[in-house]
Amino acid sequence: MTIETIKRMLDACYQGKRIRDMLPPLPKGVTSSYIQYLDVIQSLERNGVHVKISDISDALNLPRPGVTRTVKEMETGGYLQKKTSPDDRRITYISITEAGRALSQTYDAEYFSALAPSLDIISEEDARQMVQTMETFYQIMCKQRDSHEQ
Repeated sequence: MTIETIKRMLDACYQGKRIRDMLPPLPKGVTSSYIQYLDVIQSLERNGVHVKISDISDALNLPRPGVTRTVKEMETGGYLQKKTSPDDRRITYISITEAGRALSQTYDAEYFSALAPSLDIISEEDARQMVQTMETFYQIMCKQRDSHEQ
């Protein structure tokens, strides 16, 4: 890959951040990561998973302390609730409250559903390839950062 292509990929990442910044405003105190966490939790629950902090961390490839902090904020905001496992008191499960489901539904129904027809010009395959490329690029950059820190 040429240096010019690498620079264009980094520019595209910046443009991706600008695209995220164009999303509609969320309710006061709610961040875009809340929507992302709600989506991940719902997806895990649909697959029969009793969701724990580690599941969210693994799914989003984020460090557990940051996930713990965001989950705590979401719990304080009334979007999530924690329940201790009846079988093992050391295990805490995370579930979405009605307020969390309403927030997720509103965002999906009002924004993403309205946006979907405009994105019809991008094929599912192109979108999947973009996601795969960004995930691979992210993993490479994480390894690079780790090697620079040593």
